[in-house]
Amino acid sequence: MGGTLRLGISSNPDCVDPQQWGTNASLNVSRQLVDSLTDQDPADGAIKPWLAERWEVNADSTAFTFHLRDGATFSDGTPVDAAAVKASFDGARALGPKAALVAGYLAAYRGSTVVDPRTVRIDFTAPSAQFLQASSTMTLGVLAPAAYNKTPEQRCQGDGLIGSGPFVFESYKQNQQVVLVKRKGYNWGSPLWKHTGEAYLDRVEYRIVPEPGVRSGSLASGQLDAITDVQPVDEPQFAGNGFTEPVRPNPGIVFNLTANTTRGVLTDPKVRQAVAKGVNRQEVVDTVLTKNYKAATSVLGSATPLHTDLAGLLAYDPAGAGALLDAAGWRPGPDGIRVKDGQRLSAAVVFSAVFNQNQSALELIQQQLRKIGFDLRIELKTTAESTQIQLSGEYDFIWFNVTRADPDILRQTYSTKAGNRSKLTAGNPLDAALEKQAATTDRAVREPAAAEAQRIIVEQGYSIPVFELTQVWGLGPKAHALEFEASSRLRLYDAWVAE
Repeated sequence: MGGTLRLGISSNPDCVDPQQWGTNASLNVSRQLVDSLTDQDPADGAIKPWLAERWEVNADSTAFTFHLRDGATFSDGTPVDAAAVKASFDGARALGPKAALVAGYLAAYRGSTVVDPRTVRIDFTAPSAQFLQASSTMTLGVLAPAAYNKTPEQRCQGDGLIGSGPFVFESYKQNQQVVLVKRKGYNWGSPLWKHTGEAYLDRVEYRIVPEPGVRSGSLASGQLDAITDVQPVDEPQFAGNGFTEPVRPNPGIVFNLTANTTRGVLTDPKVRQAVAKGVNRQEVVDTVLTKNYKAATSVLGSATPLHTDLAGLLAYDPAGAGALLDAAGWRPGPDGIRVKDGQRLSAAVVFSAVFNQNQSALELIQQQLRKIGFDLRIELKTTAESTQIQLSGEYDFIWFNVTRADPDILRQTYSTKAGNRSKLTAGNPLDAALEKQAATTDRAVREPAAAEAQRIIVEQGYSIPVFELTQVWGLGPKAHALEFEASSRLRLYDAWVAE
C-alpha cells in the first residue's frame, strides 16, 4: 500500500493553518498535519484518547487536566509535551479575530498550566463543557512551539506549520494545489483509526478544481483519484461502475432560516411559526437535492451528539400555517400575499452561494411560502457581505449552516451572551437551557438541557430548519478508505491507492 492520491477539491484553501481558518477546504488539508489532544468517534460522538492518554474535568467544567502519552514528536523532532501544548493553546488564543473557530472554543480561556512535563491543565473563567469536544478538533490541533516563530500569514501558506500528524507539509501553489507527504516514523495515532504506524499514502496532492463539471469529469476520466463536493446533478455517474460515493451528513446547525425577532413581521411568534409550517422540507430535498440529503428534524443535524428528533414539530402543515395567520389578523391580499393594517406579510432572506444549491432551495421555499400568503424576498450576497450583514444585525432572515459535532454550537449562535442571531433579550428561557448544557460534561444533565434548547428554538420559530448539509465524495476505482471524522471532514491516515 502507498502511492499518490490525486484529490480534487472545490475551493482554494486560503490558509492551511487549522487554528486560523474554518473552511472545509482548509480543514480537509490541515487535519492530516496536526494531532489533537483527543479524538471523537463519528459513530456516537464519544471522546477518545489521542495525544492525551486520559483526562479529568472538574465539577463545574472550568478546568481540564490532560495526561499526555509518551513518545509523540513534532515533525521538527521536538516532543509533544505539556509545554508545547501550553504554547499551542496560548498561540491560538493570541490570534484573536484571525481565528473565528478558536474564539468560540476558547471564549473563556484563562490559560494553561504545565503541571509536569506530561501533564497540562487548561483553565476557563466560565463553565466550558464544550471544550472537551473542542479538544478533538483540528482547529485546536497542537502545533510545535517553533511554529510561533513564524507570523500567522506565513503559517497560512504552510511556512512553519509544524505539527505531529501523520503527514507533513511540502508545498502550496495558490489556486492550484497543496502537496503533503508521509511523516516517517509516525506511530501515535488515534485508537479510532484502522491501523497503526505510518500512514499508507506516500503523497497527497490536493488539486484545486472549483468548477463542479470539470472536477467530476476529471474523476470520470481518471485524471483524479477522488473528489470532494460532488454536486447533486453529478451524483448518478459515480453510483457504481467501479466508483463509490462516501456520504455523511454534517453535524451542527442545519441549513435554516434564522429570524431576527426584532424586525418587521417576524416580531410575531405566530408569523414565525406559520413560516415553519409552510416549508415542505421533503419537497426541497426531493426536488433540489438527492436521496443522499436529509430533511431537517431539528435545528441540529442528525449526526450531532445530543440531537433531538423534533420532526413532529416540523411537519408540513399549510392549513395550520393559515390558521395561525388568520388568528394573528393577516388576511389574503389581491395578489395572494396576506396583509394587515396596510402592511404586506413579507420578509427578506440574506444568503450567499457557499453551497451550490442554496439559491435553488430558497426559490422553492419562496414558492411554498407564497401558498400560505407569505412573501419571502431572496437577497444573494457575497460571503463577505453576508458576514457583515450578520454582524450588523440588519436582516430579517439569514440562511446559513454551521458545522460542529457538539450541541454547544447552539449557545455560540443563539445565546444573548454570544452570537444572538435571533436578537433575543437577555434572561430568556433559551439562555437558561444553553447555559445549563454548557456547564457539565455529564451526559445525564447535558442531554435534557440540549433537548430543551432545541425545542425552544424550533417551537418559537427562532430558526426554521430545512435540510442537513451532506458531504458527498466521489472515489475512483483505485482510491480506498478515505474516511469521515466526526465533523464530516476528511481523514486520510487509512487511505490508500491501488497501483
